[in-house]
Amino acid sequence: MKKFKNHTVQKYLDVLSQKAPIPGGGSAAALTAAVGTALISMSANYSKGRSPSAAVERKIRRVLARSEKIRKRLMEDVDRDAQAYLKVVRTRKSSPAVRRAALKQAGEVPLDVCRLCYQAMDLTPDLVRYGNPHLLSDVEVAVELLSAAFKSAMINVKVNQQ
Repeated sequence: MKKFKNHTVQKYLDVLSQKAPIPGGGSAAALTAAVGTALISMSANYSKGRSPSAAVERKIRRVLARSEKIRKRLMEDVDRDAQAYLKVVRTRKSSPAVRRAALKQAGEVPLDVCRLCYQAMDLTPDLVRYGNPHLLSDVEVAVELLSAAFKSAMINVKVNQQ
């Protein structure tokens, strides 16, 4: 299976819209979170080198480093979620214990997406306070995307716990 994270946006959306079990909502939630986190990185990149304060500059660089780490992990989750759900699909005719184990594993990925969304949102106060003021709307969009991704991933956590 070609990794979804390596698809173009157009190809990913084409595959997402097909009658196929993967990718699905969990993968889309991870991608949405990655887009929100990318906006945080963009805002941090535009904010670097603008402050005369070394302390503020360190904060902005820390936001950038952390957001990039989170974004890369979220892109991995785009595929990890699809792979985990494919295991669930393959256990439909298996014993209840095997199916529960697959569901439990599938629930770990959206839980990771939730944690990463929270961590990414936690980076935004420094951008609001010290970042480039022309990028505040991008930071706000990032928070909205991360909030939507968090809620979407949480739906999958709940479904996989049933």
